[in-house]
Amino acid sequence: MAEKILVVDDEHIIRESLSYILKKENYEVDEASNGRIAFNMLKESSYDLVITDIEMPEMKGIELLDEIKKMNLETNTIIVTAYGSMETAIAALRSGASDYILKPVEFDELLIKVKKLFEVRDLHLENRILRKELQREYDYNNIVGKSPAIMQIFEMIKAVADTDSTVLISGNSGTGKELVARALHYNSKRANKPFIALNCGAISENLIESELFGHKKGAFTGAITDKEGFIKAAGGGTLFLDEISEMPPQLQVKLLRAIQEKEYTPVGTTITLPVNVRFIASTNRNLTDYVSQGKFREDLYYRLNVVDIHLPSLKERDGDIPLLADHFLDKYRKQMNKNIKGISNDAMRSLMNHDWKGEIREMENVIERSVIFCNEDFIKVKHLPVQFQSEVQPTEFLPSGSLDESVKRFERDIITRALEANEFNKEKTADELQVGLSTLYRKMKELDIQV
Repeated sequence: MAEKILVVDDEHIIRESLSYILKKENYEVDEASNGRIAFNMLKESSYDLVITDIEMPEMKGIELLDEIKKMNLETNTIIVTAYGSMETAIAALRSGASDYILKPVEFDELLIKVKKLFEVRDLHLENRILRKELQREYDYNNIVGKSPAIMQIFEMIKAVADTDSTVLISGNSGTGKELVARALHYNSKRANKPFIALNCGAISENLIESELFGHKKGAFTGAITDKEGFIKAAGGGTLFLDEISEMPPQLQVKLLRAIQEKEYTPVGTTITLPVNVRFIASTNRNLTDYVSQGKFREDLYYRLNVVDIHLPSLKERDGDIPLLADHFLDKYRKQMNKNIKGISNDAMRSLMNHDWKGEIREMENVIERSVIFCNEDFIKVKHLPVQFQSEVQPTEFLPSGSLDESVKRFERDIITRALEANEFNKEKTADELQVGLSTLYRKMKELDIQV
């Protein structure tokens, strides 16, 4: 759809000329002979750009700019001014004008500026959409699970997200520590600023100081240019220090100063720079053991551990396994454009009985692989990796956990099996189970059975 432009000038010849040139470029153009008329038009209709003269009767261009600002309109503005009125043009830019152009108007120059403004606007819009998508993707509500252990994590994220307190996220590899860190960032007041992740275990000891704090040209062999560090790159946002236990001891002192004093010094300089980031760290090690062994500074540990979020293993939240499996199935069947309806009971039982040493990351890989090899309506045991096929248990019900959890698991199993047998015809399923249709729907909702 063509961009809509409002041309505002009390001189008919200028107004008409500008309109003619812009219409030739396929823009939709309206005209106003003074600021007051333009103001009334802006109240009735939206415009992508306003091109306005400064000196006009009834309402001057600067006044019109002020009104546009008050209305919070997402409208770009270009001021048209005489050569001798540069001070006015500067004042207009300070009042929120996007750009200015001098009289007599060079039409080619005007068209270049208009095109550039729309390109910048589209880029900002695209960035805003991407940020919203990221926020949706990393919203804590998208962390899958309904077990008491994971519900407690949700509550902690909600409580701490909008603070600047440092957070230490602990848990086994593959439990989703970075996902929680991103959820904390994208639900905070820093959400529109960068989220920078640094894996402390993936960078050599010689380079990690430079990567974190930056360096000056010539600070060491190979430092051929100045380099800004991760702390500066994350300015205003969040710096996530993954595998913090792997940070060299000599660097832990500098990090402590950055967190505590809110300042740091790049390598090879004596200049102190301010720190404006929120620090989140994660570890799959027992840091208290590292502290007692002298591998990790005690003062840094307590500075990082203002809030401790411990992520449970899948053993501690086995009731979430079906939800996670369905979540990953939905993700990969969409990516691969496959019409897979679900996971069979035997396959799900095998997933439930598996010892997930690689935690959620391992489960995601298993489901992705299964989707690749499945050309049927349901993922079956034969579509799972070989080790799962030897883990299949007899189909009789084996209670585990509390009585309430065991009953729910049993009901979910029976209802899912009946739905599969009846090709997901709910009326037939309700008849077979000898329950009312409304009861079946209620049970499906309670047990989160999605078909």
